[in-house]
Amino acid sequence: MKIINKTKGMIDKFSGMTRKMMRNKSNIPFDGMQKYMTVGEYNVGASEGTPHGEEYKLIVYKDTDNVLHQALRSVDASDLAPAYVRKFDKRLNRFTAFVNKQTGRRYIVEDQLDQLVDYVKKHSRDGYNSINIGVLTDTHYKDADSIDFYGHNGLRHVKEFNYLEDKDVLDLKAHLGDWMDGSDPGLVGEAELISLSRTFRSKKTNFAVIKGNHDENDKFDEHHDLRASFPENEFEDIMWPSMYAQDGIHYITRKHGVAYFDKDDVRIITVNTSDLPYELDDQGKKKYDTKLALAIREDQMQEIIEILENSNGKTIIFMSHANPITRKGTNALKFNGRSLHELMVAFNQCEKGYLNSRDVPPEFTLANSFDFTKIKNAKIVAYLCGHRHTEDQYRINGIQYIFFNCSALMGPNHALTTQYNKRWNRQMDHANEAAGYIVNVDVHRHLLQVFGYGAASKRRFYRI
Repeated sequence: MKIINKTKGMIDKFSGMTRKMMRNKSNIPFDGMQKYMTVGEYNVGASEGTPHGEEYKLIVYKDTDNVLHQALRSVDASDLAPAYVRKFDKRLNRFTAFVNKQTGRRYIVEDQLDQLVDYVKKHSRDGYNSINIGVLTDTHYKDADSIDFYGHNGLRHVKEFNYLEDKDVLDLKAHLGDWMDGSDPGLVGEAELISLSRTFRSKKTNFAVIKGNHDENDKFDEHHDLRASFPENEFEDIMWPSMYAQDGIHYITRKHGVAYFDKDDVRIITVNTSDLPYELDDQGKKKYDTKLALAIREDQMQEIIEILENSNGKTIIFMSHANPITRKGTNALKFNGRSLHELMVAFNQCEKGYLNSRDVPPEFTLANSFDFTKIKNAKIVAYLCGHRHTEDQYRINGIQYIFFNCSALMGPNHALTTQYNKRWNRQMDHANEAAGYIVNVDVHRHLLQVFGYGAASKRRFYRI
C-alpha cells in the first residue's frame, strides 16, 4: 500500500509539472495560487493573493472526471468545509476565480466593489438631498457555460452587484432590463426569471425592476419561427409583484411597470419601453415582437402624467430600458418615444396640453391630457437607460440622457459585441468582465455623478 501511495504521489507531481509547463507564459495569472497544480495541501497567505491577505490552507484535488479543483479553508476553521472553491478550466488554461461557497461571489469582485464604494464616498456628499442609486443593466442571463459571452455569468453579475447592499451605500438599486437573453426555450426562460427575481429582491434596499426588450423571450421565437414561448404577462407576473410589494415603492396601478421612489426631494420614476399588446395570430405567433418593437402606450402615459401632476418640489429622474429619443431628437422607440420626451419638456415648462399621436396603429394611439400649470419648484433633470450596450450621453431641452454599459460579458470576437466593448477587450474573471454603477444625485450641488466599475467609466458628472 505504501508503494502504491508513493507511486500515485509521484504521478500527481509529474502531472502538475506537466500542466505548468503547458500553460501559456504570456497569460499572467491573477493570483499566486494558480501555480499549485499538484494534488496536496499547502499553506498560503497574502503573497499568493488570498482573500483579504489572510492565512489559508489550500487543498488541491481531482474530481471523478480528473478535473483539478482548489479549495481554501481558513487555518482557524473548526471544520473541514472550504470557504472558497474553484476549478481548472481547459478553455481558459487556468483556474477560474475563487467563489465564496456561502455567498456565491468572487472575492476579487468584492475587492473591486470595496474600491468603488471608497471612491464614491471620497467624491460625493453624504446628507440630505444626496442619494445613491445602484444601476445594473443588460445582464442577458442565458443557459450557456460561456467564458466570453452571454451565459451563466449574467446571474453571477446580479449576485455580485448585490454586495453593494452590504456596504450600506445605496438608497435604491435598479436593473434597467434585459435581465435574460430570451434565447432559451420558454420553460428555461421562466426558470431564469425566477432565479433572477429571487436574487435581486431585497429586504434591505428598495429596488426597481424594469422590463427590457429581451425579457419576453421573443428572441427564441424569432430564431425558431415558433408560436409564442411565453404566455401573456409572464415577465410581469414573475418580476413585478415583489417590486410593488415594497413600502418604499409607490405606484398608481401595478399593471404597466410604472413606479416611483422618493428620497428627500428626489423622485425616481420607472418607465416600461416594452409596452406592447399581447396579440397572437392563427398560428399562435405574436403580432408584435417585443425584441424589435419598443413602445409606450396610453395607459402607461396616463400613470406618468398622474405622478408628475403630484410632483411639487421634486427633482425628478426617469429610468427605463431604452432611450425614448435619439441625440437628434427623433423617435428612438417604434411608438411614442418622442411623445414622452415632449411630455417631460411640458412638465419643466409648467404647461397644459394634450398628447396626440399620428399615423400609428390604434393600439398605440395617445389621447392624454395634462395640466402642469400648478407645479412649483420641480424639474425633470435626467433620464437613465441601458439597451445600447455602450456609454453615451446627450442633453436635449435641458434633460440629460445618460446611457449605461451592459453588465453581460461581451467578448471582442462576437458579431454582436459593440465597438465600445471591443475596446474594453472584456474577459472572464478580469476586472472588466462585468459592468455596474453607482449614481449619486446631489440636489444642493446641482450635480449628478456616475461612478462605474468593470467595463465602465470610473467617473462621469453632469450639472443638473
